[in-house]
Amino acid sequence: MRYSPRAALAASALVALCTPGAASAQPAAPAASQPFAAGAPLKMTANAKTYGGFRFAESIAYDEKRDLYVVPSAGMPQAVVPNDGYVSLVNPDGSAHTLKWIGVNRNGLTLNHPLGSDIENDRLYLADGDTVRMFDMTSGAPAGSVTVTGMTTGVINDVEVAKDGTIYATQTGNDDPNSWKVFKVTAKGDSSVFASGPPLNRPNGVAFDPKGNIVVVNIGSADVLTFSPAGQLLTTEQSTDPGNDGLAILPDGTKFVSSVRQGTVARIRPGQKAELIASGLPTPASMCYDSKRNRLVIPANDWNAITFVDVK
Repeated sequence: MRYSPRAALAASALVALCTPGAASAQPAAPAASQPFAAGAPLKMTANAKTYGGFRFAESIAYDEKRDLYVVPSAGMPQAVVPNDGYVSLVNPDGSAHTLKWIGVNRNGLTLNHPLGSDIENDRLYLADGDTVRMFDMTSGAPAGSVTVTGMTTGVINDVEVAKDGTIYATQTGNDDPNSWKVFKVTAKGDSSVFASGPPLNRPNGVAFDPKGNIVVVNIGSADVLTFSPAGQLLTTEQSTDPGNDGLAILPDGTKFVSSVRQGTVARIRPGQKAELIASGLPTPASMCYDSKRNRLVIPANDWNAITFVDVK
């Protein structure tokens, strides 16, 4: 995860986009006592397409049911405009479906600085500071939240959600190994530390493998760590690069790992060494896998962009 977006456009991104205009540096108004509303899809003629609508998107989730990419944006820094996060919907051709699906208004909405995301049981889960916020995937309406207790940095990086509602959340932390943690939050909202300290090394992306084990990648090393549901370290694999952020795992166990620091994507097939499949990408962060197109969809957070990587 990267925290300081640069004011530049990504010429190398495969999807160009429009950055929203600068927001006024005024405190956010209290949530109005109006019904929650989701943004409306664009209704343009077939000869026009709009790309983008992001401001520091750190993760993407693929909504297979609706065949859309769900892109949370962190929005303006909280010291400038608090409660400014929003969510866009993107078509598989890269064009904007809904520029602001969640966040078109703040009526009952709290979404400060969303980073990691996941979709499970027709709910969107977003990591927002020390809180995981949930939204209904049909209406976009808020569907509850849970605070991860025991955090020391107050920032959840990535989340992965099991079918029973259990959440695994990474705290990337800082140079202190005591800050490297993976939390487990039950469906009832009870938090506990699932893993802590080495071999974690600034843990970032988290995902399940086909056996239900918990896989974590590190910013601070090339290690790809697989833990059992009981928290036992089962295997340690090596990606091609350190500085890893994104993680996507296929039903056959193949892992894809993106290095936000090196601009690469590696593939690790079961029982094989990692191979480089893409390079030169702008800050590739927490990606998702489009199973219908055999494609990785990757946010370039510093560049307010997304990149498609087709997998052969």
